[in-house]
Amino acid sequence: MNSTIDQLKNKRLLWQASQVSGAHKTLSSGFDSLDAYLEGGLPEQGVVDISSPIGIGELRLLLPSFVLRQQNSQKLLVFIGAPARLNAPMLVKMGFELSRILIIEPKNAKEALWSTEQCLKSGCCEGVFLWHQGLEVHQAKRLQFAAETGEALSVVMRQQQPTSFSLPVALALELAPCPEGIQVTVTKRKGGSHGQPFTVNMAQAWPSLTRQPKSSNIVPLPRIHSLTG
Repeated sequence: MNSTIDQLKNKRLLWQASQVSGAHKTLSSGFDSLDAYLEGGLPEQGVVDISSPIGIGELRLLLPSFVLRQQNSQKLLVFIGAPARLNAPMLVKMGFELSRILIIEPKNAKEALWSTEQCLKSGCCEGVFLWHQGLEVHQAKRLQFAAETGEALSVVMRQQQPTSFSLPVALALELAPCPEGIQVTVTKRKGGSHGQPFTVNMAQAWPSLTRQPKSSNIVPLPRIHSLTG
C-alpha cells in the first residue's frame, strides 16, 4: 500500500493538505487593482495560464511583477518561443538587467516544453515565459511540479481558444483589450473563487497605450429664452 501511495506522490497524482499553504503565497503584480482582486498578487511559484490575444499589452501587465522579484534575486528571467522579438530598450526601461534575461528559440513545441521544464526545476530561474498553444493536462502537471521544485513561476501564454477542461495550474486568467488598459477574467485560482471581468487601468503606467480623455468639440451657445414663456 505504501509503495502505491509513494508512486502516486512521485507522479503528482495524489493531493495532500500540506500543499495548500504554499499555493496561497503571492507576490505583488505591480498593479494595485490586480493585487486586490487576487488577494495579494500573482502566485509566488507554480504555473499561471494566460489566455490572451497577442499584442494587447499582456507583457506590460505581467512583467512588473518580475521586476520586483529580481530586485531581491540574481536569478534569470527566461522567454521561450516568443512570437516576436522582445524589445530590449523596453525591458531596460521597466527595470530589468539584460544580463539576467535569457531568450530561447526552440525548433518545435516538444523542445519548448523540455526547455521550460529544465529551466524551472534548475533553481536558477525566477520565472519562465512560455508561448505554447496545445498544453495538455499531463504537461501542465509536469511544469507545475518543476516550478515548485525550482521555486519559480512559469507563465504559459496562449491565444484565446475554447477548451473543454481546466488545466491543473495555480492561476488562470483570460485577458482582453479595453480602452483603459486590459480586461481581466479569473477563470481559475487556487484557494479562491473566480468572478466577473474587471479592468486593470494602465493609464498611469503606460499612458501611450490607453485611450486618453479628449476635450469636447461642442461649443456651448447662450441659452435663448422663449418669447412666449
